[in-house]
Parts: sequence; structure tokens; C-alpha cells
Amino acid sequence: MPSRAIDRNAKEAAGPPPSDFGPARAAAPILAVNNIEVVYDHVILVLKGVSLQVTGGDIVALLGANGAGKSTTLKAISNLLSAERGEVTKGSIVFDDSEVHALTPNELVRRGCIQVMEGRHCFAHLSVEENLLTGAFTRRDGHAAVGRDLDLVYSYFPRLKERRSSTAGYISGGEQQMCAIGRALMSRPKMILLDEPSMGLAPQLVEEIFSIVGDLNTRERVSFLLAEQNTRMALKYARYGYVLENGRVVLDGKAETLSENQDVKEFYLGIAEGKRKSFREGKYYRRRKRWLA
Repeated sequence: MPSRAIDRNAKEAAGPPPSDFGPARAAAPILAVNNIEVVYDHVILVLKGVSLQVTGGDIVALLGANGAGKSTTLKAISNLLSAERGEVTKGSIVFDDSEVHALTPNELVRRGCIQVMEGRHCFAHLSVEENLLTGAFTRRDGHAAVGRDLDLVYSYFPRLKERRSSTAGYISGGEQQMCAIGRALMSRPKMILLDEPSMGLAPQLVEEIFSIVGDLNTRERVSFLLAEQNTRMALKYARYGYVLENGRVVLDGKAETLSENQDVKEFYLGIAEGKRKSFREGKYYRRRKRWLA
């Protein structure tokens, strides 16, 4: 058989050459939570088989009403449950290709995952700058690198630079939230778990803080898992979302899809049949959520 025929047959067996116009290969998740259950006091089952993923460089929203299990999910990831007599009894949590369930919280911070707690939790007796510097306590790359990151934080939060010497306990709630996020940035994270950043803040400050979160994600490539009751604001900046209810994920999808979902509109955005609903109207919850049917 001529060599040209052999070459042609070999090419046909190998199949067509790879094309640049095919579907893009899915990016590997930086965080994968796989079917976890969380129990408090060895009795109270709070999370019931929660699974979610965050792709590197994304903002993912974790939505739900108060008590749905959002904060517990974040604490399970950051290994802070033991302080509240809770534990993960089933499933696995993988961050940056390594299972992290057995790590201490500070070891997880060194690997690049840090949580900003609900309610800000600044050190009230320290100055703003001292609070920011506490975020770098796990780092070992020298004062010069820490100083550069401090300047970076001030570039994103210029109001903190103005208040750098003020006692953190006496600054406004919005400034304290900025301080808490800036403190997390000082650890040079790959991912930030952000718990209820809008809680107790004026709408204008909420918009400002979410805008900065979006900038950090775009420019610094920091991934965010955002637990938030303000569904409208969360879906505005997130690319993907999970709806949590009674310790279970009942719905998930792209942010645009969730924004148009009729159940999400009615039960989390207060919109039904194309118009805003009033809480004064009777039988507001007369229709069951479709995921409960």
C-alpha cells in the first residue's frame, strides 16, 4: 500500500484536528462543597446535604432568608464551627484542589481562603490601620510586601486612609465593613467568604461596598462566595447563585436566570405577576414555592 494511503488512513482514524471554535473547557472550581451535613451540639441538624461550587475568579451568591443556613455554610468552609459547638458530620470541602476539613482556620487563611464575618467584628480598641495590619499576621513575606498591600487597600477604600488613625469602635458601620473587607485583603486571599455585607447599612453604602467587591473581583481576581439576604444586589454582581432554604439547596443557576425565576421574584424580590407586591396584602404566601410542590 502506498505511504500516502497509510498517512490518510492514520489521519482519519485519529479524527479531526482540535478546533478553537468548540465549547470552552469548564474552569476547575477553586471551592467545591460536596454534600455536607452540619450538626450543632451533636443533636441539631442544620445543613442537610449542601453542595456548591465556586469557579476561580467568580462571584457566587448564596441566597436565602434569615435562618436558612447561609452563615453556617460559610463557617463550615472556614472551619469556624467548633467555636459554636458545631461540626461537619458528612461530606467533604475541597479548596484549591485540597480537602481542608481537618485544617485550622489560620492554616486555611495561609492557603488563601478567609471569611469576613457577619456584623463586621472589628477590633474596637485598635485603630483602623492596626485592624488592617492584623489581617497580615499569617504572612511571612516581609514588611515591604505588607506595606504595598496596605497601600492597595487604601486605594480601594480611600475613606479608610482618611480614618487610618481613628479608633475602629468609633467609626461608622459602613467604614467598619470596609475595614473588615480590607483586613481580609491583607492576607492576600484567593477567595473571600463574605457574610451579609449589607446588614445594617444605608442603601448608598451598600451600593458602594458591592461596587468595590466587583472591582476587587475584576482587577485582583479574588473569588467571592457571598451570603446575602439582599437578593437584588447580590444577583446584580454575582455570576451564579444558590438558593438555600431550611438547610438545603433548593435552586441554583446563573444570576440572570435566577433574577427571572418567578419563585425568586415573588418570595425574595417581592414581585409577582410583573408588579411589586405589598406586604399589607392578605394571603401573600398563598402560592407554594415550586420546589416544595
